[in-house]
Amino acid sequence: MAGSLFDAARACLDAASPDDKVAMTHATAAAFREGTLTVHAGRAAGADGHGGTGDAAGPEPIRMPGRPPRPRLVHPRELPRRGFGTDEGRAAFIHAIAHIEFNAIDLGWDAVYRFRDMPEQYYADWVMVADDEARHFTMLRTRLQAMDFDYGAFDAHNGLWEMAEKTAHDVLARMALVPRVLEARGLDVTPGMIVKLRALGDHATADILEVILREEVAHVAAGSRWFRWCCGRESIAPEPRFRELLAEYARAVLHGPFNVDARSAAGFSEDELAALQQLAG
Repeated sequence: MAGSLFDAARACLDAASPDDKVAMTHATAAAFREGTLTVHAGRAAGADGHGGTGDAAGPEPIRMPGRPPRPRLVHPRELPRRGFGTDEGRAAFIHAIAHIEFNAIDLGWDAVYRFRDMPEQYYADWVMVADDEARHFTMLRTRLQAMDFDYGAFDAHNGLWEMAEKTAHDVLARMALVPRVLEARGLDVTPGMIVKLRALGDHATADILEVILREEVAHVAAGSRWFRWCCGRESIAPEPRFRELLAEYARAVLHGPFNVDARSAAGFSEDELAALQQLAG
């Protein structure tokens, strides 16, 4: 594999089957690490002094990425609430997390593909994130299969990608809202889920969530880092801008309580944590 990282990211986005998307993601990430995929074309100076990259062609307008026929995408209100007390209930929970991770593969690649004027390290970070998310998805899918289910067995919603569509025009907004609001929700809820699963004796699932929780801190931290970088480039104060973006885009999807320790480790300031608490009510 050789050529443009942007072209390779577009191909990963377009891959429809889970097997193809995962395989292409791992191959693309490996090629990028080996230096055979490049972020080429014109370069623009970055705010950190290391320079950014550009592409005269630019990205295509955002659209739905490649998806398998299942799961069926429905409004969140249409998703039934299932307890952990049955195998089907736990499988539905695992499926919901697997769906988040499957979406997160595409979110990583769209962050690479869509925003063309960022430093090289930005692309390295989001290629790494996409690669991690593909591995997380595979771990969860394998666990589902061990329980005689598979990805697509339950309905799901499209909330993560809808926020990507809303922020396709602005890398600053994307960094603020997708990793730091929607994906960061996992930092808040996963510890409690791990406790419940271990109490039920489902240590196999809990072990997977422990890995995901640990690695998602670094993913959210990448969002924090590049949100602040974008603010610096535009001479914008990060904390007030984060509050504004939360109020404009995310009020309906903010739910406490928040995992203050994990979010602090992922780059949230005290002011930002206060803003989350205030807007979540």
